[in-house]
Amino acid sequence: MADLPPPTDLTGGYAPLPGAADELFAADGSPRPVWAPLLDWLGARPAEEIAERTARGDQYLRDAGVYFRLYANDPGQEREWPLSHLPVLLSETDWGQLCTGLTQRAELLEAVMADLYGPGRLVRDGHLPADLVARNPHWLRPLVGIPPRSGHFLHHLAFEIGRSPDGSFFVLGDRTQAPSGAGFALENRMATTRMFSDFVPRSHVLRLAGFFRAFRAALEAQAGPGRRAAILSPGPSNDTYYEHTYIARYLGLMLLEGEDLIVRDGQAMVRTVTGLEPVGALWRRIDSEFADPLELNESSQIGTPGMIEALRAGGLGLVNALGSGVLEVRAMMAFLPRISEVLTGAPLSLPNIATWWCGQPAERDFVLENAARLMIGPALDAALPFATGAETALGPAETEALAERLAREGADLVGQEAVTLSTTPALHEGRLVPRPMTLRVFAARTPDGWTFMPGGYARIGKTADTKALAMQAGGSVADVWVVADAPVPDDTLVPPEIVPRATAGALPSRAAENLYWLGRYVERAEGAIRLIRAYHLRLAETTDPADPRLQLLEGYLAGLGLGLDQPVPEALPGLIGTARDSAAKVRDRFSPDAWSALNDLFKSAGRLTRKVGPGADAAHAMTVLLRKISGFSGLVHENMYHFMGWRFLSLGRAQERADAMLMLLTTFADPAAAPGALEIAIEVGDSVMTHQRRYRFGPAHGTVLDLLMLDDNNPRAVLSQVVQMRQHVSQLPHDPTEDRGSALDRALLMLDTDLRVAQPETLTTETLIALRGRLYEVSDLLTARYLR
Repeated sequence: MADLPPPTDLTGGYAPLPGAADELFAADGSPRPVWAPLLDWLGARPAEEIAERTARGDQYLRDAGVYFRLYANDPGQEREWPLSHLPVLLSETDWGQLCTGLTQRAELLEAVMADLYGPGRLVRDGHLPADLVARNPHWLRPLVGIPPRSGHFLHHLAFEIGRSPDGSFFVLGDRTQAPSGAGFALENRMATTRMFSDFVPRSHVLRLAGFFRAFRAALEAQAGPGRRAAILSPGPSNDTYYEHTYIARYLGLMLLEGEDLIVRDGQAMVRTVTGLEPVGALWRRIDSEFADPLELNESSQIGTPGMIEALRAGGLGLVNALGSGVLEVRAMMAFLPRISEVLTGAPLSLPNIATWWCGQPAERDFVLENAARLMIGPALDAALPFATGAETALGPAETEALAERLAREGADLVGQEAVTLSTTPALHEGRLVPRPMTLRVFAARTPDGWTFMPGGYARIGKTADTKALAMQAGGSVADVWVVADAPVPDDTLVPPEIVPRATAGALPSRAAENLYWLGRYVERAEGAIRLIRAYHLRLAETTDPADPRLQLLEGYLAGLGLGLDQPVPEALPGLIGTARDSAAKVRDRFSPDAWSALNDLFKSAGRLTRKVGPGADAAHAMTVLLRKISGFSGLVHENMYHFMGWRFLSLGRAQERADAMLMLLTTFADPAAAPGALEIAIEVGDSVMTHQRRYRFGPAHGTVLDLLMLDDNNPRAVLSQVVQMRQHVSQLPHDPTEDRGSALDRALLMLDTDLRVAQPETLTTETLIALRGRLYEVSDLLTARYLR
């Protein structure tokens, strides 16, 4: 019998850091029981198996397209999701105590919000400094006196949680503006489930689906009968845009951007290809200040003019209310313990990190006396130190500088007690090591009160002594398991009963436009690749750049912006990049496989641009790209659901293919073109074999025009594209009062008829140019009717 691989010693040498609480060991040094089953299970497996399992989780995240974006305007600045492979484990008892304290805190924040945008008693009675509110950029005066449609200001919250050295929990920060991370928590759970697939089913880990089901039901109830609920995103440039697309797919909600909405008579409406449709509730993922350029930040390009008007009229509900960012300011935490006593008659059961508002003389004196052990934020709206890496302890020089700042601008500063973050086990080079961490806990308001995602995610430091946990600074994230004492039932969003088939959701006009142009850009890129390959195939044959065919191709490519200063034009990856940018704006309507294929095409084009030589080498490289772009087209056109989104993508593809063919033939089928031009036309038109079978002799002017213009069985022919466009347009929404069809229908019908009755000998170069003009008219009519 073969020897079994040796088990893995994961905990040998693991030691909690001095002065810090640890998730694996309690304060008395004993192991926490909640960890024992997982560590025993892992310890019985060899290091090679553990490495294979962690790689499996990473591969899932790559295949699913999970990423985070660096803070940059370039949508291409995407990084792989930095998963810390070992989850953080909490007992159900600890979790219940934590949620009890956070429920109290959530209600307190709701009460503070209601007062700040209502009667203002907290400021009037001296419980909050007037400066703290009035000078806060997140307190929005236009929202004062506007009651929320739902009766509540806050519906979805996140809390940053740490452990004190004695093991008790405390709050590091409140996230009330547009908390991120809930969708990423789902993906973390999917990845860890892949890694521990045979352990999770018997691990008693509480499921996440119930939280999302309850929140979705509450959101739809807030929208009201006959009105949609949707997610409002800043767009693809946002660093958490992937999460917006993932949550939209998971919950079955429309993903909107500010330009998708219009306010009419106090009602928010979404522009769709079927017309305006009412929206009753938005899960807002944009910061409040940018939501309405009419009454808030006039420079905003991601908001919706008139949104506050809709709020005043009661025609729109938001998650969370505009202006809720005022509660995130660190200085606010200094007053919450006292406000809790005033409003509820009870102290906070879950304490804050100790915080001081430095706008009062007594507070300034305290800060100066204790400066060496305090952290000082540069402004009221600064991010938490652990999220930015800004945590510092002040020495003598810093203290002196602080004294000068406090004298000059004390009301703009806040001090916090320097904290030692608790640690959790993380896998590093096959062993467990302690790493600092914080928890992010998510709460959602439902008709039955606040409910909490049983888990969430943890931020993990890169090294043992790091104070920066943010991914932007090299930190990672981990799944959080809340472990019950008994088995838990399976729970998903799938209803237990059979439900009737639902119609596909409305298609916003912006999404339709991006799909249409995605189809055009992909087809344009394919045409460019075929032209570049045709050039290099002939260069390999002749080795003479002065060959008339090469001169003709080079001039044609230059006219398309694809100069051949190098074998593969630098503009080619940019052309593919425009397709990727269009796809990025509709990620919620794309499969991960299709996105990965398009991204791989873009990266491959960039690599080939830098390294291939002219002639056969470049021709082979273009063949590789053609196979990749064909793979993407196959994934999209064969696997994408054939509803309106697919039709607009297909319309863009057909429009571009027809236009490109007409443009190609005006040059390469012109009677004055260089010898060999007709062979180039049928090669670029991917019709060489078809021509050989049909005509049995070399290409002639009439045969090429017949095959590439008038043959509706040839998927590259212009007539074939017009036929497809007519079929797709016939399935789009139509005005029932247009008995004789729309202008778009008539334009396509006339184009179809004229091509069917045409003869090759009548198709002069001037005729082809005129047909291109008619195709432009079709595109304009389509855009005016559906994409505006």
